[in-house]
Amino acid sequence: QVRLVESGGGLVQPGGSLRLSCAASGITFSINVMAWYRQVPGKRRELVASITTLDSPNYADSVKGRFTISRDNAKNTVYLQMNSLEPEDTAVYYCYVVRLAPPYGYWGQGTQVTVSS
Repeated sequence: QVRLVESGGGLVQPGGSLRLSCAASGITFSINVMAWYRQVPGKRRELVASITTLDSPNYADSVKGRFTISRDNAKNTVYLQMNSLEPEDTAVYYCYVVRLAPPYGYWGQGTQVTVSS
C-alpha cells in the first residue's frame, strides 16, 4: 500500500523559511512526477511546484524565486524549500506522486503551513 507522509510544516514569521519533506513508502513502481500542491479553505487546490524524473522543475508564478523543489529518487522523497515566506503562502500543503505506468496519482495527508507575525 502506497503511503505518503509529509513533514516540516508549522508556524513561521513573514520572511522566514521552512523545508517540507514527503517520504513515499510501499512504492513498487517507477515514479514519474513528484509535486507539491496547496489549498486554503474555500479555494481550489493549486499546484505549487513539480519535478520530473529528469529533475526538471516547474513552479507557480507566485513562488518562483522563493521556493525550490528537489527529489531523492533513492529515498522516494520530495522536498520543498520555502524561503521569504509571505502570509499568502499560508495553506495546507499536499504531496502528490504520479506513477509512471499506468499513470495514477497518490496524495499525502497534508501539512499545515502558517505564515504570521
